[in-house]
Amino acid sequence: MQIFSFSPFGYEGSLVTVEVDLRRGIPAVDIVGLADGAVKESRERMRSAIRNSGYEFPMERVLISLSPADLRKEGAGFDLAVALGVLSASENLKGKSKEISGLENSLIDENILVMGELELSGHLRPVRGVHAAVSTAASCGIRYCVVPRENAAEAREVSGMKVFAAENLEEAFEAVHNADVFTSGLDCRSEDEIPVGFELIDGVLFSKANEGLDFSMVKNQAVLVRALQIAACGGHNVLAFGPPGCGKTMCMQRFGELIPALTVEEAYPVTRIYSLAGILNGKNPLMRKPPFRMPHQTASIEGMCGGGINCRPGEISLSHNGVLFLDEAAEFRSSVLQMLRVPLESRSITLCRAGRSTTYPAGFQLLMATNPCPCGNYGSESRICLCSARAVEMYWKKFSGPLLDRIDIRVKVEGNSGNNRTYEIDEKSADILPLSTKELRKRIACGIKIQRSRQGFKNSMMKPDDILKFCSLSKDADDYLKKESEALEFSPRAIASCLKVARTIADMDESDDIKLVHIKEAVVLRKCEGGFEM
Repeated sequence: MQIFSFSPFGYEGSLVTVEVDLRRGIPAVDIVGLADGAVKESRERMRSAIRNSGYEFPMERVLISLSPADLRKEGAGFDLAVALGVLSASENLKGKSKEISGLENSLIDENILVMGELELSGHLRPVRGVHAAVSTAASCGIRYCVVPRENAAEAREVSGMKVFAAENLEEAFEAVHNADVFTSGLDCRSEDEIPVGFELIDGVLFSKANEGLDFSMVKNQAVLVRALQIAACGGHNVLAFGPPGCGKTMCMQRFGELIPALTVEEAYPVTRIYSLAGILNGKNPLMRKPPFRMPHQTASIEGMCGGGINCRPGEISLSHNGVLFLDEAAEFRSSVLQMLRVPLESRSITLCRAGRSTTYPAGFQLLMATNPCPCGNYGSESRICLCSARAVEMYWKKFSGPLLDRIDIRVKVEGNSGNNRTYEIDEKSADILPLSTKELRKRIACGIKIQRSRQGFKNSMMKPDDILKFCSLSKDADDYLKKESEALEFSPRAIASCLKVARTIADMDESDDIKLVHIKEAVVLRKCEGGFEM
């Protein structure tokens, strides 16, 4: 039997082979293989756990090798693997384990993944990175794993893996000699399965609405709500700015109620990232609800990007396939804001630490809310702005042109009922905008279904070739876009952004072509007016 454990580094991580050799000499335990302090301390935890579990600790000199030798190992997740290696190698255990080792279904010829932290009593504590470890092991052909009971649910989400959930060291040792106690994980997840706490709306899966965050509570902000509805359908980035207390933060905090649940394919990388970060919810081992991250304004570059000795994920990776919401965005450091530009474009981030590199997925949707100036009163008709022109200029310079160019939808939020105008574009579309979450979701679900059947991903992810293929304009719409883009000096990226937003609006209206009414609304949302004006 060959025992493997897992060393989490970045998104990929590495399998670690655990080998134990007993030889004559003064009784001692030596660990080689670039182990950190927590791994070296496992010697004493392992010794006490073995004795308190009813076994005899070998009186020989014990050499434990963790390979590859040039890979740094950290954390307490190696405890159980090391203890099982010592027990399997010890000749003193034959008296107690002779019945176990004689079973026909012993895993003596199998490779097995083992993870878990030992208490002195022999009981097991959960560890981070189990889902990532099990999926990596499965891809390498390993079919069996032993993990703490608290980590069993995430381990069983990996198809093709047989899992044993151990409560203590004794159960784990008996399990590795009896394949019958292992249970199979899920062969595959069905997209048709409706998880607990979710519901289908017109064939698209959403988490059940939170009544305390219903959009019916939002008053006098129909334009912002409409913009968020479009953003939720197409995955577009949004910037909302307005005076303090106007409701922009309240609306954006409800944005998670509008976005559909993750598909099974989308959920696996998110689950892996959260497992590596050690924040995976054991009750929901497969993350079908999109992440909604809201870091504080004091967040550092490392906190946003990720890093540390083992390149743990940052906020942008924790937001993968979900939302990153920066409230009071202008209060973030300029370096933090500018760092977002490359991940927004590439949907990934590469970190380099100590001669090693890793690439995390970072396909997040960016929401930003900010005041128009440091005091918040710039442009207000009823309040006096106390900021100098220089202060306002420096305030907005934090965002920079290249970052703002990547924001598809910009909304000026008013602090009065004047922002409650609907988009009166023609008689057919001059109906009242539904404000309840349920009604908003229906239009979103309609657009999501069309996008999935047409190209398989959201409109915001379209490449230039996709735009040419799927964003065909009517003659009057094309003329309007050319005229407005010249007048407003739109960059090529801004024009592409307008086309993608217009495509989303057309999808919500179940229109095959982008019509004039769709491109008009997209241009208005791009050039940042408080409401639509003919």
